[in-house]
Amino acid sequence: MSEVVIAPRRSEAIAALREHWPEYLMEAWGLGMFMLSAAVFTTLFEHPGSALHGAVADPVWRRALIGIAMGLTAVGLIYSPWGRRSGAHLNPAVTLTFWRLGKMAGWDAFFYAIAQCSGGLAGVVLAFALLGETFAEPPVTFVITTPGVQGVAVAFAAEVTISLLLMSAVLAISNSDAWMRWTGVAAGVLVASFILVEAPLSGMSMNPARSLASALPAGRFDAFWIYCVAPPLGMLLAAELRRRLIPASEVHCAKIDHDPGVRCIHCGHEPVRGSR
Repeated sequence: MSEVVIAPRRSEAIAALREHWPEYLMEAWGLGMFMLSAAVFTTLFEHPGSALHGAVADPVWRRALIGIAMGLTAVGLIYSPWGRRSGAHLNPAVTLTFWRLGKMAGWDAFFYAIAQCSGGLAGVVLAFALLGETFAEPPVTFVITTPGVQGVAVAFAAEVTISLLLMSAVLAISNSDAWMRWTGVAAGVLVASFILVEAPLSGMSMNPARSLASALPAGRFDAFWIYCVAPPLGMLLAAELRRRLIPASEVHCAKIDHDPGVRCIHCGHEPVRGSR
């Protein structure tokens, strides 16, 4: 009986890989580029030996500038050709939420999460190869996410809150015909704002793959469970709240930016020939 069940599941997984592997690789690329950007800008502004660190003495201003850089990075990735193709989740918690809403197939969600974790780690490893020990030593330390001085409970609550806010905004704006084109911009603004305001509390992760990508090479897993539990919890809560407002069937798609000129493996959209 078990062999009868396993065989179709295996064939479904193989079919998903065969047909959707470009989107999986695009998700890996996206988080890899996000982590590389985070590594470069954090090192430039936070390493004591950096000229920019000396030029911007106020840590709040440094954090604001890093936030702007990362917000722009997020916007660039979301609206890039590959981001529009995959949907630019770049985060297993986002992927899990869309799966929970019935907007993603199970195997696509599984392979997205694997790709995101692999891509994020590759981005950090590449950053270390380019930046060397300045990236590995304190205070940069592979851009790890750790609880702030307020402690674990505050960090957990903060991660749940920012994840809830981000996913609520994505679901609300991406499902508004008038505003959907601005979903990526809104996400970027929130990323920048959270880095400025929330980063001192938890390191501002919102993303299990992002935290894992830094923790592994650093060998630092300080309260790592927070970054595995809180972001999915916050985003799933956003999905449940959204379901109270509209049926899950009315959520448009599992893409941050749904470009009609690009194929979508989630809703089955195929671009009209000659639209690009």
